[in-house]
Amino acid sequence: MTNELMGLKAHFSKTVTETDVVMFSGITGDLDPLHLDEEYAKKTVYGRRLVHGALITSFMMTAASIAAQGAPQFVLPSVGLDRLRHTGPVFIGDTMNVNYVVTASDPSRSRYMADVTVKNQRGETVGIATHIFKAISL
Repeated sequence: MTNELMGLKAHFSKTVTETDVVMFSGITGDLDPLHLDEEYAKKTVYGRRLVHGALITSFMMTAASIAAQGAPQFVLPSVGLDRLRHTGPVFIGDTMNVNYVVTASDPSRSRYMADVTVKNQRGETVGIATHIFKAISL
């Protein structure tokens, strides 16, 4: 294993639109009214529609892909996300800022770990995870 990947960083930013939520619902089949029905959502503790947590998770993996572009001498296959948490609500119109930093390695398993943090435009943390991946030299 190489330490070249330690400290590798990436950032991804995206404002979630109504179209994003509707299309994600259709692609995944998650038609929960909390995501799609404004009148229903108004009656909940959130007061408006929520963005799918799985969509926010997808943004985390987008940041991982961007990070991989910063290490063109490797293929970085994902093993998965560990300790994934959605720590706050995300609403249509919120801007997600995903920060990704490789922070640790496990040479015995040929794996690396990256801290992934998602914050909204107000700086509130709405998602966290540890991304686990391998590094294969080209």
